[in-house]
Amino acid sequence: GRRDVSRIALQGAERDAVRRMLVALELGAGDVAARRAALDAMMDEPGAIPLDVVRRRLEAEKDRSARRRLEALLLLATLDTGPTEARIDAAGALAGFSHPSVRARLQAVAGDAGAPPALADAATAALRTLDLRQGINQDLQTVFFGLSLGSVLVLAAIGLAITFGVMGVINMAHGELIMLGAYTAWGVQALLPDAVGLALILAIPAAFVVSGSVGILIERTVIRQLYHRPAETLLATFGVSLILQQAVRSLFGPLNRTVVAPGWMSGSFEIVDGLALTYNRAFIILFCLLVFAGLLSLIRYSRFGLELRAVAQNRRMARTLGVRSGRIDALTFGLGSGVAGMAGVALSQLTNVGPNLGQAYIVDSFLVVVVGGVGNLWGTLVAGLSIGIGNKLLEPVTGAVLAKIVLLVAIILFIQKKPRGLFPQRGRVADA
Repeated sequence: GRRDVSRIALQGAERDAVRRMLVALELGAGDVAARRAALDAMMDEPGAIPLDVVRRRLEAEKDRSARRRLEALLLLATLDTGPTEARIDAAGALAGFSHPSVRARLQAVAGDAGAPPALADAATAALRTLDLRQGINQDLQTVFFGLSLGSVLVLAAIGLAITFGVMGVINMAHGELIMLGAYTAWGVQALLPDAVGLALILAIPAAFVVSGSVGILIERTVIRQLYHRPAETLLATFGVSLILQQAVRSLFGPLNRTVVAPGWMSGSFEIVDGLALTYNRAFIILFCLLVFAGLLSLIRYSRFGLELRAVAQNRRMARTLGVRSGRIDALTFGLGSGVAGMAGVALSQLTNVGPNLGQAYIVDSFLVVVVGGVGNLWGTLVAGLSIGIGNKLLEPVTGAVLAKIVLLVAIILFIQKKPRGLFPQRGRVADA
């Protein structure tokens, strides 16, 4: 039956006892994230936490990040209540912990006029070490963000490098092929709402097929009629890009769509204390390298790759040897378009999906191709990662807009010195 429940007023000693029990329960939570959050909250009042509870939890804790927080709690408690020598040692040891509460406590000790001089000096030295470590961690994190941005640029540009290098076609609809891949990821996830991770995995080959098929259709119906007429090809593919944008608006509406990240791509992992890297960007870097390795292997070791290289170097000779250059052109355009679709799947994890998604990357994609050397996959990889890192290194100094301007000016100056890019194509260029 129903029981009457009445509120009990606790006195000071009873309240402390209940608080110690709650602390012990929070520290023993099964979820690692919950334990970390509880420890972060406890950092502000390390002296109010029973040290025997913290020590017992430290012996049982397996998670590295939680163990580091427990160790910091013990050192902070020593810094507050221990003898002078132990406090000095604790101040020096706290230089290895970058938690905000650690910094605040060290600053308070360093600025305390009543603190022993040796303790104040130890706290000041620890703060200098923390500042140095924080600067290094920020630089490493900036490079990581640059690598993730560069990986996106490589994925967006590598398909363009294939079609531009082999066929000499300036495809202004390449950004819309990226956009189609992103919408494919959204569509697959809409079909499998209860299996977000599986949907994202299935979206990769699906996006390749969808964007690749559209690319082959564009090559067969538009580009094939305009070979060796680059200005007209540029205008025609620009028209195709507008058609694709409007088609997507008509089918799915003008509003942006969101592709939910699966659990294994959410959150971050801690490399060292104070340096945490997000899973989604790490997966994008890995995905870029896998796509690059797959394309490189296909072009180097398959029959299709051999025929592709033959057509790229000398189209007339390849035809004479029996290579069906028209078929190779269609498959090459489909391959480049399919890779663009996979790039769209990666982009869907970083930004919202909308009809104008590809427009933000088409100019950068051409810059990557030109800087790396037209048609060179290694050049595309190096140029994409370099531009991504350069952009992220400049942003804190100049701002996002000015960083792009500075980078564009630097690229223009570079192209003036090396018009054929970092890795210019060797061999005979197709002339027919």
